[in-house]
Amino acid sequence: MTSLTQLRAIMATSPYFTAVQQRQRLGNSSNSSVLPKLSNEGNLLAGATARVGVGFFLNPFTVLKARFESEMYAYRTLSGSLIAITRMGPHELLRGFLASSLRDAPYAGLFVVFYESIKRETSHLFPSVYATGIHSFSAASAGAIATLVTQPFDVVKTKMQVRTEDRYRGFMSTVVRTWTQRGIGGFFDGASLRLTRKVFSSAIGWAVFEGMLLFMQTKPVS
Repeated sequence: MTSLTQLRAIMATSPYFTAVQQRQRLGNSSNSSVLPKLSNEGNLLAGATARVGVGFFLNPFTVLKARFESEMYAYRTLSGSLIAITRMGPHELLRGFLASSLRDAPYAGLFVVFYESIKRETSHLFPSVYATGIHSFSAASAGAIATLVTQPFDVVKTKMQVRTEDRYRGFMSTVVRTWTQRGIGGFFDGASLRLTRKVFSSAIGWAVFEGMLLFMQTKPVS
């Protein structure tokens, strides 16, 4: 969120990404947001760039999480499993990064676009609703849409990071294998669990994040 906000603040200074027209808000001013205002293209680019950048540095821990939760590896401790993966080289630490990027870039980009759009429309239609409710509803809705769109890439990413067979080492080979075994339904395995997690985490996270920003902005200086 910090990376995204800083990137959006930088992009907001450019006429190419600044929102051309902002709708005047009516009613309760507490529904306003202090986040930078960008065009849909700007929000899409900012979300995708920030998430892929962070994902690059966190990819080793994503691999660790996927394998530690899997029953296919005899890892006993988190530190031991991280050391074992590190010894296999950088390629193993970054395994599945392409699939993760193809999932994270559109997810984060679409999330920010839908979040800002839904938040703007909801604030306009229900000006008397508290800001927390608007932020939670907008984030939950945006998280649900973005999750369903990117679920196939999450399935491919997980298979690449967990499975050890050669047919799961490449992105395209994993896609073909999943399609051959399960068809289109195979790309949505675990969608309900991921959808539930994303909806609630988005609603809570963004409500707290925007709430804290509003609080810090309006708090009087002593």
